[in-house]
Amino acid sequence: MNEEKIRKEEFAISGEKLVSTVKELVRQGNIRRVTIKNKEGKTLIEIPLTLGVVGAVLLPTLAAIGAIAALVTECTIVVEKVEE
Repeated sequence: MNEEKIRKEEFAISGEKLVSTVKELVRQGNIRRVTIKNKEGKTLIEIPLTLGVVGAVLLPTLAAIGAIAALVTECTIVVEKVEE
């Protein structure tokens, strides 16, 4: 039986590194969801990632992340990874 296990990782970054960090996470390919929270822990955006979500499909989301990055100095990224 092939069961998927989801592991959550959480790390703090500066707003200026937000877009590049999300792009790198998407490139890794084993990410199910990315959640961006402000320093108080309030969710700013949740990005569900599925197979095939790349390129032009992500451009509007990356633009929204860029707007968030301009507004926050610190944020936390919560990453849900699929483990086999």
